Amino acid sequence: MPSRRLFVVATLGLALLAAFSVSRARVAAAQPAPTAEPSDPPLIDLAGYNQLVAQHRGKALMVTFWATWCEPCRNEFPLIVSLAKEYAPQGLDVVGVSLDEDADIALVRHFITLNHPGFQNYRQKPGIDADAFYQGVTPDWRGTMPETDFYARDGHLARYFVGDRQRDAFVQAIRLILAVPAGENRAGAPIIVGN
Repeated sequence: MPSRRLFVVATLGLALLAAFSVSRARVAAAQPAPTAEPSDPPLIDLAGYNQLVAQHRGKALMVTFWATWCEPCRNEFPLIVSLAKEYAPQGLDVVGVSLDEDADIALVRHFITLNHPGFQNYRQKPGIDADAFYQGVTPDWRGTMPETDFYARDGHLARYFVGDRQRDAFVQAIRLILAVPAGENRAGAPIIVGN
């Protein structure tokens, strides 16, 4: 008799285990699939940056340079996202360029996911001469963050900010670049540094 009881208990145990496994499989199947990681921002060097600016000719372009390690950048980014949405109907394009290292790519992904920028972000290509990149973007830039560049519709750099600024300064710069007609060629026009 004890072996018969052992057989019944073992059978019951297996039946319960099977029922539990089926139940867990049903719950797992009912759960939505985890969302995919956003794709990593494409890498960009100075030549790629110049091509990017040229591709936006005909539209006003604001480029924000940011990094997850830069507190003023993190604080300013939601303002950039808001302005991008507000001024897109008037012809403003916005692009972000992260200066984070490869080791911080998980932080970059999280930051982009958290902020939902709605505009393309790139990442500075590792291993390039950073000083040459900065000065190639804006001659007076030495890497101070954040950096925001404003290109008029004709493609010239009309204004740039080194360091964080208030909303009013951004609005003034955006209105400036939106005001330049697309057909006007201002090659060699003076650059106006923001206040």
